[in-house]
Amino acid sequence: MANRTDPLAKSIHGTNPQNLVEKIVRSKIYQSTYWKEQCFGLTAETLVDKAMELDHTGGTYGGNRKPTPFLCLALKMLQIQPDKDIVVEFIKNEDYKYVRVLGAFYLRLTGTVADVYQYLEPLYNDYRKIRHKLSDGKFTLTHVDEFIDELLTKDYSCDTALPRIQKRWVLEASGTLEPRRSALEDDFEEEEEDKEEEQPMEIDEPNGREKDSYRGRSSPRERERDRDRDRERKHERHHRDRDYDRDRDYDRDYGRGRERDRDRDRERNRNRDRDRDRHRMREDDYSRDRDRDRDRDGRERERRDRDRGRHRSRSRSRDRRERDREDGEYRRRRGRGSASPRGRGEDGPREEPKRKKEKKEKKGEGNAPDPNDPEIIEMNKLRASLGLKPLK
Repeated sequence: MANRTDPLAKSIHGTNPQNLVEKIVRSKIYQSTYWKEQCFGLTAETLVDKAMELDHTGGTYGGNRKPTPFLCLALKMLQIQPDKDIVVEFIKNEDYKYVRVLGAFYLRLTGTVADVYQYLEPLYNDYRKIRHKLSDGKFTLTHVDEFIDELLTKDYSCDTALPRIQKRWVLEASGTLEPRRSALEDDFEEEEEDKEEEQPMEIDEPNGREKDSYRGRSSPRERERDRDRDRERKHERHHRDRDYDRDRDYDRDYGRGRERDRDRDRERNRNRDRDRDRHRMREDDYSRDRDRDRDRDGRERERRDRDRGRHRSRSRSRDRRERDREDGEYRRRRGRGSASPRGRGEDGPREEPKRKKEKKEKKGEGNAPDPNDPEIIEMNKLRASLGLKPLK
């Protein structure tokens, strides 16, 4: 429950505000002692006291990547999501530089592009020193303007990925932002006015001496002010050149990164197409092997069925022959047994059934020759002449 985002908080860049910090870093923060002891139950009002106690900036450090209190408070601000007015007051605070840096870091994560340029660019004029903890646990010395420059020009700060923002000249061309106005621009205008008020020095033509009415001679105070203005002008020119070089380097690095991402995407698509073709060829080979195996199995099954049918017919014919042979032997045995004296009983010959006798009689009567047949009479006469017995 202590790590859950405020239910009233709005989504930032289309996601949960706490998701702006990477999951691994977020889990490290949840497990840290500072988060459990110092950040529990903080509100937008009590968060200011903890921010005033900060003495350095940084992300994670050490072998186990322990988070710094600065990063813990930044995640707490993402969790409770304070009002924009409170964040602006953090940035405008000139007494506590770490409170200002914390507000600028939170606004860089959650603010719009116009708000980021509007509230963070004036901090370029803050040259106070701050301590920054490195990843090995050592401290290094930096300045507020350098930290702001890192927020506006880099994609990664304090082990946190910063949202992409548009270039300033793009926003100026679209009318979202006004051209940047330097803090030294007023001094330049005053200097130009002073130069216009000054008159050229008048010299006598015969002897080359200055006239008494010369009014352009400056006092030591004015010369000191001119030196200060020249120094400020050089400083402003240096900053302008540095900003131009930084934007040019950033554009070049961004272009290289975009070309690298495009090449990586092209290579990834090429590998994906190659894998798809390889997978399709593997599927074709598998389908071909499967069809071949299915045909082979079908032929084997047909041959087995044919052999089984042939074996069954052969067995059936063999059984039929054996059955016929057994039936023939049984009939012969039965006929032989009925004609032999063994088949007769003690009381005499066995009487046949009436139906069989009647059939035999009918059969005998049907086959007996007719004695009055002329052919039989002639045949008997011929047989008698030959000394043979007559036909019955």
